Amino acid sequence: MKKILLMVLALFLSIGTMAQETKTKKAKTKKETTEKVEKAKKETKEKADKKAKETKSKTKEAKEETKSKAKSTEKETKEKATTKKKETEAKVDAKKKETKAKVDTKKTEAKEKATTAKSKTKKSVAEEKEDMKETAASKAAEKKVADKVTGEYKGKKVYTGPRGGKYYINKNGNKTYIQD
Repeated sequence: MKKILLMVLALFLSIGTMAQETKTKKAKTKKETTEKVEKAKKETKEKADKKAKETKSKTKEAKEETKSKAKSTEKETKEKATTKKKETEAKVDAKKKETKAKVDTKKTEAKEKATTAKSKTKKSVAEEKEDMKETAASKAAEKKVADKVTGEYKGKKVYTGPRGGKYYINKNGNKTYIQD
């Protein structure tokens, strides 16, 4: 039994000595880890500060570059716009001149046509009477027509067909359609 007691006592002593060592080791490791953490924090802060400074300088440079590019493109667009304005003004002026010339020529042509049309349309009284004469064929054709009478045209009755077409019976007895 003495042996067992001695063994238990030796065990307690060994545990006691080991327990003290772990406490001191733990305290040392805690100090070391806190120091390491603080160093790491300082390093990360320094790195972050450096990166922030670099990004600020880069952004300043980028802003300056974009401003200079914007100014140059703005100048270019202004120049392009002024040249386009000049070109369009020149085109508009040319078109105005062309249209004036066309209008003038059309006016003169219209006057000429009007004078020739007046001379052509003026029929003698005898010709008008001849056109107005109705022949036997035209009278017979009028009797055969079953369409509605809707008015007069050149002294003749105007009929409206089943599809809506308007016509009159000429001196030969044929239907002559009228365009509206």
